Amino acid sequence: MAGVVERRSIDVVPDEERHGSAVSQFTLWLGANLQITAVITGALAVVFGANAFWSLIGLLLGNLLGGAVMALHSAQGPRLGLPQMITSRAQFGVRGAVVPLALVIVMYIGFFASGSVLAGQAVGELTHLGETPGIVLFAAVTAVAAAVGYRLIHTLGKIAGLVCALAFVYLGIRLLQRTDLGTLLADHRFGLPVFLLAVSLSASWQLAFGPYVADYSRYLPRHTSARATFWWTLSGSVLGSQWSMTFGALAAAAAPAAFVGHEVSYIVGLGGAGLIASLLYFVIALGKLTINILNTYGGFMSLVTSVSGFRGQRTLTPRGRSAYIAGIMVAGTAVALLGKDSFLTSFKDFLLFLLTFFTPWSAVNLVDYYLISKERYDIPALSDPAGRYGAWNVRALTVYVLGVLAQLPFLATHFYTGPLVAPLGGADVSWLVGLAVPAVLYWLTARRDTARTAAPTAPATPQEDRNPAGSGG
Repeated sequence: MAGVVERRSIDVVPDEERHGSAVSQFTLWLGANLQITAVITGALAVVFGANAFWSLIGLLLGNLLGGAVMALHSAQGPRLGLPQMITSRAQFGVRGAVVPLALVIVMYIGFFASGSVLAGQAVGELTHLGETPGIVLFAAVTAVAAAVGYRLIHTLGKIAGLVCALAFVYLGIRLLQRTDLGTLLADHRFGLPVFLLAVSLSASWQLAFGPYVADYSRYLPRHTSARATFWWTLSGSVLGSQWSMTFGALAAAAAPAAFVGHEVSYIVGLGGAGLIASLLYFVIALGKLTINILNTYGGFMSLVTSVSGFRGQRTLTPRGRSAYIAGIMVAGTAVALLGKDSFLTSFKDFLLFLLTFFTPWSAVNLVDYYLISKERYDIPALSDPAGRYGAWNVRALTVYVLGVLAQLPFLATHFYTGPLVAPLGGADVSWLVGLAVPAVLYWLTARRDTARTAAPTAPATPQEDRNPAGSGG
């Protein structure tokens, strides 16, 4: 196991340990998105009022927009060799980064819990132990796999991508045998609020990957093309999520009473009985295992980053690694067991509320990396509160808070609705405000701060790769 169990945590991955190619990002994110929680996300667009036709278009638009932001974060990994959230220290300060980190940790626990609810149902049926033991068993397997680390995560992504793709092809055929696709898509009535809800649901799904996506590209060789990393990440994530969400939206439109509240049993029943049903329960658990390992691993990285900002710790013993991962597992399992009976509504509000906090972080991080620092960071200074980036960057933290507050008038959730939602017909456009406002404010306030951006230790991207989203030439 010596060559399999990961030794690195938040420390820089040296060049001699780099391996793989950008294609690995496609297989990982395809496998991570071909799973039941993405199916539920697509179904929510129909459940909350949109017809299937405009739901699919809105979901695709949100996946593309949110996926582009997420893939820009992924392109940072090979260049810096660092986990995603530790680079937040360059914007918020070595200790100030704990502010967005705390919210990111809540996100990981929330996604771990939501995934465990759905996978626990599948594991409970597969093992005949019941839902609660299924949730606990699934959580324990997730924690063990996360402790093994990076190589196993990518291997599982490849396996899950293939297995789940075959399963979704089969399920799609079975769904179309039971219902007429033309009938499902015949209603073309457009409603802006529910259309924007569909966009927001899928955009939030993609943006929520932003705080950890570079964790899974940081072992790629430093010379890996930023464009290649961007496009392989984007294509894998958008293809997998849109595929799953399309299935969910069509299933919810075809049989809303049978699907809503019984998602796992409906999908398995759609496929068949006996051995086929057992295989589908296994596929559901495998798909959720892949993404829940990402959430556990990301939570572990974020916890270590938070603690090390105050303790100065850069490396971790195997025992310490296991303790952090066990903490994530216990917290996520507890939330899963407490919230499993009100999953659907809670998950929709959870997704949209998370978006409020992560879009300003993404905006600040991407503007700083691509426009202010020009893809160069002083890596040793990321661990030194007295160094270039300081302990607390009040300016960046202020911009971040303003970015969160700017969204509140436009936010629409079950527990809070902003005053500008009704004039917009009930549409939630808060995530667009959350990207634009902090991006502009941060650029205006940080663009002349040459003291923080001079003499980097991380080499710049080659000129031809400066713009990962740009066209070839």
